Formats: sequence, C-alpha cells, structure tokens
Amino acid sequence: MTRKDRTEGIYSRREVLDESERRQYNLIQLKDLLSYAYRYSEDVKKRFDRAQFSVEKFKSLTDIKHIPILKKKELIFLQTMGPRLGGLLTKDIGELRRVFLSPGPIFDPEDRHEDYWGYTEGFYAVGFRPGDAVQVTFNYHLAPAGLMFEEPLRNLGCATIPAGQSDATTQLDIMQKLRVSGYVGTPSFLMHLAQKAEEKGLNLRKDLFLEVAFVTSERLSEKIRNQMEKKYDIIMRQGYGTADVGCIGYECFQKNGLHISNRCYVEICHPDTGIPLKDGEVGEVVVTAFNKTYPLIRLATGDLSYIDRSPCACGRTSPRLGSIVGRVDTTARIKGMFVYPHQVEQVMARFEDIKRWQIEVTNPGGVDEMVLYIEATNFKREEELLYLFRERIKLRPELRILTPGSMPPQIKPIEDKRQWD
Repeated sequence: MTRKDRTEGIYSRREVLDESERRQYNLIQLKDLLSYAYRYSEDVKKRFDRAQFSVEKFKSLTDIKHIPILKKKELIFLQTMGPRLGGLLTKDIGELRRVFLSPGPIFDPEDRHEDYWGYTEGFYAVGFRPGDAVQVTFNYHLAPAGLMFEEPLRNLGCATIPAGQSDATTQLDIMQKLRVSGYVGTPSFLMHLAQKAEEKGLNLRKDLFLEVAFVTSERLSEKIRNQMEKKYDIIMRQGYGTADVGCIGYECFQKNGLHISNRCYVEICHPDTGIPLKDGEVGEVVVTAFNKTYPLIRLATGDLSYIDRSPCACGRTSPRLGSIVGRVDTTARIKGMFVYPHQVEQVMARFEDIKRWQIEVTNPGGVDEMVLYIEATNFKREEELLYLFRERIKLRPELRILTPGSMPPQIKPIEDKRQWD
C-alpha cells in the first residue's frame, strides 16, 4: 500500500460538514440526548432539577453552559450510589455488552451497538486501511483500551493481533513473522520496542514492516514522533479520548491538532468557574458524548487544551484541539494509566512505618519512569509494598526509602518532572 493511499480520503460525510451544518447537527444531537437522558437517567434528572435547567428551554449550543459541569472524580462516588451505576446509566447492567474497570476505581460501561467508543473515523484519518494486520499492545484485562481499539479496526477491515502487554521479545517476534503493518499503543512502548529491536541487531525498516502507528494515553512530543517515523519509516499519529466517553479527537496526516470527533460536543472551560472560553484560550476540556446509554453530560476531563478553527489541508472541517498542554489537578497519567493520589494513600495506609510519601515522574528519552519515595525507619516490607501498589495502581514504581525528615515540609503527592517539546 502506498503512502498516498493512507493519507487521502474521508471516512464519514460528517467530517466535512460546513460550519452551519455542523452547528445544526450538534444542536439536534444535544437536544435529543438531553431529552432522553432527563427521562431515563436518574442522576441526570437530579442534576438538571437542582440547577433548574429545563430541556425545553435548550434552544442554542450556548445554552449548554447552564448545565452544571460533571467532574471526572465525582464518578468514583456517584457510581456507588445505587443501581445502574448510581443512576448514571439509562439501562440495566445486564443489557450492556461489557463493563470495564479503570483506575479510580471507575466502571466503564460498553453498550452493544457498533463502534460504541467512536474510534473508527479516527483510525481511518490516522491511516489504517483494509487489509492491515494491526498489533494492539494495550491491556486486554479489566481496562477497556485493548477491546476499545480493536473493534473499530475490524470495522475498517483490518486483522488485529491482541498482543496486550506482552514482553518486547514476543511483540517483535509477532511483528516479524506476521509482517505486521499497524501498531496501536503508547509512544513510549513503540520506542521501547525500537530499542530492543536494535539491541538484537534488527533493522527497523528492513526486518519489520510497520507502516502506520496510532498512539495515545501519553503526550506525544514532536521529537519522539520524528525519531520513530524516521527509525521505522512509518506514519505516526495520535488520538485522544478517555475510558469514560471514548474518542474525543484524532490527528490527520497534517498533524496540526486533534480533529474533534463527530460523536461528541467539546467545550473549553475555565477550570475554576466552568465558564466557556473563547477559541484559542487554554482551559479544561469539557466533553458531552452523544451517548444515550451513559450520558456523561459536560464531563470535565481534567486535561488542558484550546480550540483551533483554522482550515485544515486534509479537508476535514471539524474544529481541532491543540495539544494537551497539562492537567488541572494532581492526577497524573503515567505509562497510559491514571494515577490518583487517594489510591496511593490507600496503599500507604497499610504500612504504619511509612511516615510520608511522594511519587516523582520523569521521562528520560521519552519513556515514563516513576519513583516512589517513602520516609520510613528500618522498613523491611519492600516487596509487599510494591505488590500492593501494582495491584491497586496497575504500575510498579522504583522504590527509594528515605530517612524521616528528608523530604521538604510541603510536597506534592505527585511531582511531574517530565519534559515535553
């Protein structure tokens, strides 16, 4: 397949709607969603009633600002408040296809209709085409990412290899023997595979057959992108979404921002007041997916970005998110997994000897590294601590034990020292 075959074409007509058509489309989708959610979601009805918001008075897109923003962290509490995930769902659990569990812990329901997570048009824009053999390196256990990304690829006529989080040797062996043309995973893991392949004496361009890579769950620097595209001779583009709402945005070949998916309405809001901001201003990404099963209306993602409406040479007319420039809160996404301070604290509370703790995150060479510092005297339960940490947080840090009083009086629970281009 030629590079031109992968960089041209549009998957859905909705990607090229003009501005007035897009406004009308979003307005119709939102009106339908708000009416349905108010009728069938107990939580939505409570939210709207408390805010004295009437669905009948929703006349324009700007009226959505009258609906209270839902913070992602609130889901942890709300989902415990009764049946149907505390009334967030509009149907019973048994009517769903699957229910996943993400760090938080937060349940992520998946309904039975096709392309539930909405990534198909994004994969097409990135460059996946029928006949590709695609290696999916995300977890196929309780977290949704593995299956979330596999099913849209099948919609495009691709074969998928559910490699999951196998070791590098296994991943590279599969890539060689099956002549894998597509990669789905984090950018740091693709870099890790490159390093291991070169250690084995492999030529990434001649001994592997990768042509296109979809990366997500980590920030992608242009330095890392350029290195990987040069080493593998591939197209490397990124997608953006969450396990709660699915796809929010994706890059095209022009790599000038993330086209906002046609399955959702996105606002950029002030992190403290929730007031929508003007195009170009940096604020929190607030998303409303057109999802009647799990209507998370005005969900604040915790990510900071801005909206760009300038024309894109690819022909898609959707507004674009600029790069994700940071986080609103102390939550950090490390190696593709959200790490919440309260979850770490729950682990630390099991060890009376630990006086204080801090996580430090760096990314030398573009690969995330996590160090867990603890203040303790004569601490002898290192393996137990690391086991419980991995079981709870899904990651294993490097552990460093300090004498009490070594850390400054005021410290952040997660010190993010990663450097980005």
